[in-house]
Amino acid sequence: MAAYVIVDIEIHDTALYDEYRKRVPATIAKYGGKFLVRGGGFEQLEGSWHPTRLVLLEFPSMEQAKRWYDSEEYREPKAIRLKASKANLIMVEGA
Repeated sequence: MAAYVIVDIEIHDTALYDEYRKRVPATIAKYGGKFLVRGGGFEQLEGSWHPTRLVLLEFPSMEQAKRWYDSEEYREPKAIRLKASKANLIMVEGA
């Protein structure tokens, strides 16, 4: 069953975050993941959630998504992201 990583991210250091954006795609692909949404415009229809920048990743399974997030390959890019931004991130199983 597919799994999704949903991220609402607020970037504080654009230059450092650009380094993250260069490094992260290969780590995602290695674990079978792909970007479905990477920034872009959105329209809020309900509720009080005010996301800044949305990212949506798809992985073949929750297990693969967790492997990616905890992987050695993602360790350094993740550290860069944590320095450059503030995020809310969840993983959810698909239907």
